[in-house]
Amino acid sequence: MEETGNIFKMLEHGFRVQEELTEKWHVKECDMGAEYEKIMAKHDNDLLDVIAAQHFMNYSLWHIEDTARRLDVPPEVIADCKHKIDAFNQKRNNLIEKIDEALTGAIAPLLPQGAQEKYNTETLGMAIDRTSIIALKIYHMREQASRADASQEHRDRCAEKLSQLTEQRERLKRSIFDLLDDYFVGRKAIKPYFQHKMYNDRSLNPELYGAKAR
Repeated sequence: MEETGNIFKMLEHGFRVQEELTEKWHVKECDMGAEYEKIMAKHDNDLLDVIAAQHFMNYSLWHIEDTARRLDVPPEVIADCKHKIDAFNQKRNNLIEKIDEALTGAIAPLLPQGAQEKYNTETLGMAIDRTSIIALKIYHMREQASRADASQEHRDRCAEKLSQLTEQRERLKRSIFDLLDDYFVGRKAIKPYFQHKMYNDRSLNPELYGAKAR
């Protein structure tokens, strides 16, 4: 069926987008502020735009968390990192839900009648978030495997990890396609999963709404 085949192709394209953008964003000449504005301005347009925006959140979190682990900077730098991590993580989770909503909307009309009321422990959006993170790990592990200022032992150890990460990402992509097959033959039902994060909500986090009372 052409429609189901298009969904597989769209996701395969999404995986390539994660890889291509990882390479692009790590170029020093890339204006990350402009990239953020461009991606967030169009991230409601289609599934690939949402996947790109969600990947950008993971990219941003990766580098802010690296800075947050430094011990040679003043406490206010770490506090600023913490606030940025919270903000990006909220957007990351919101975008995972957008991926799920977009895929559910595209897949639901193609599913057979009477599918089993049987659900996966992880949604497609959550799995695509994992392919995003592994794409970043692969890029940085490849850097470490070719570091001129590191020992041969370090490079060899990182080369082995790089091979494992690459194999894990391919396996995860196959698992996503297997889950799609389960949906299309009626072995499992598809439904978005809403995480309802509370920590950034001033009406739900007692440390935030309690500050007024204090």
